[in-house]
Amino acid sequence: QVQLVESGGGLVQAGDSLRLSCAASVGTVSRYTMGWFRQAPGKEREFVAAIRWSGDSTDYADSVKGRFTISKDNAKNTAYLQMNSLKPEDTAVYYCAGKFVGGLGPLRLGGVDYWGKGTLVTVSS
Repeated sequence: QVQLVESGGGLVQAGDSLRLSCAASVGTVSRYTMGWFRQAPGKEREFVAAIRWSGDSTDYADSVKGRFTISKDNAKNTAYLQMNSLKPEDTAVYYCAGKFVGGLGPLRLGGVDYWGKGTLVTVSS
């Protein structure tokens, strides 16, 4: 059973930055396409960003492109989401997701093998 544990959420002001981390079971990140999704109050869960298991390509939602950066460190078995220029509309619970040797497209569409429990990000205006 693969476990994904998010951390790094919190309350920030508009324009601030945050870095979310997703700690995975040993040996997971190197073989999994990793992604981040978010769910705002009263809304459906939506795709935010993904990085291919090989680390050679990434994918972003239009709403975060240019502001968020996804990365992973295989040695630390951790994926990251660097969030800059945060806006109140970025307020949501952010979930880490993993898909075994998966493509970016399927993960973006929600084809996920494992989910984390989420971390709350609140951006005040």
